Amino acid sequence: MSAKDCGSHGHKRRKIFRRIFAGILVFLFIVLVTILIVWAVLRPSKPSFLLQDATVYAFNATTPNFLTSNLQVTFSTRNPNDKIGVYYDKLDVYAEYRTQQITLRTRIQPFYQGHKEVNVWSPFVYGTAVPVAPYNAVSLRQEQSSGAVQLVIKMDGRVRFKVGSFISGRYHLYSRCQAYIQFGNRNAGVLVGSNAVKYTLAERCSVSV
Repeated sequence: MSAKDCGSHGHKRRKIFRRIFAGILVFLFIVLVTILIVWAVLRPSKPSFLLQDATVYAFNATTPNFLTSNLQVTFSTRNPNDKIGVYYDKLDVYAEYRTQQITLRTRIQPFYQGHKEVNVWSPFVYGTAVPVAPYNAVSLRQEQSSGAVQLVIKMDGRVRFKVGSFISGRYHLYSRCQAYIQFGNRNAGVLVGSNAVKYTLAERCSVSV
């Protein structure tokens, strides 16, 4: 084979590689433009959560560092999109005190949320003799003695989005709601039964997807 033939083959290979590279660039450009157009038309927004109230049936810190609690929390979730539905494949609810989980996780049954739809849930979150870190136990006793405790109600789940007949892959949804419970002031809540108090919170939650 002559040097001329080798040069001809090399030129053809470079030409093929350039065409393949150009084709990949065009494909990526089309995908990007499609995504931008879909985003502009749908204007997707993440679901919103609102912690409406919390009914406290038990909240007892015991020596040395244990906590027994039983709360019923009511929260609403809203799909703000008018063209996108949301599948909640999993949604766990639990309470935290100073970044430490103090209740078991309560799972909400999977559900589908249509366009602009609002769903309301009232799960119980509870824990019996849950060990509390010593430094958190000190803060908890101090807050209880002052009459108010700052809790965080969290929702942790997996969602999928539906546009027409297309359903996306699963995304991690995480919501965080502040719950300021005024145990020392029963007038701040409504007596439920003989030993439970319902506190109205109306706190908007932070949400990330």
